[in-house]
Amino acid sequence: MITLGFIRHGTTEWNLAGKMQGQMDTELAEVGLLQAKLLAERLKGEAWDGIVSSDLLRAKQTALTISEATGTPLIGMDMRLRERSFGQVEGTTLEERISRWGEGWRGLELGMEKDEALLERWNSFLQELEQAHPGKRILLVSHGGYIAPVIESMLGNPVESHLNNTSLTIMNKEASGWSCALMNCTAHLAEM
Repeated sequence: MITLGFIRHGTTEWNLAGKMQGQMDTELAEVGLLQAKLLAERLKGEAWDGIVSSDLLRAKQTALTISEATGTPLIGMDMRLRERSFGQVEGTTLEERISRWGEGWRGLELGMEKDEALLERWNSFLQELEQAHPGKRILLVSHGGYIAPVIESMLGNPVESHLNNTSLTIMNKEASGWSCALMNCTAHLAEM
């Protein structure tokens, strides 16, 4: 059995500008650094065995902030935790997407990574993680467009479509499968 705490990275300048990031390597905005510090304060009272992060900068910055504040070791950075590739729409705002491809841009083949490929990355990562850290409590710092389909696949039903920056979702593996102990929680941001 294993417990996983999924964390979406803190807010970036591109989040604030409404730009699709995908696998482009952007950094946290000042507000994102503050969010990560507030989450770290919250996590100080919890027992986690390690942190694994996406290798993209915004996730690494979030993970390092948590690791330094809590003492929880950063045990790895893994490309398989990267955000979904959004193909041609990466780096664009909604207005730019509508201008280029029209209102129906979501239905076009613009090179976006399919769920099947994303979940193949996830399943490969999870298998290795479970073998290396059985019975442990591991924080995973990743991205909203990655975490949502992963959680849906674990639970077998849809989740909230938008995961908030620095939200915490906790999944427990039991004999009967995965259960969700906490979903998209941002209680640590209440004072912002």
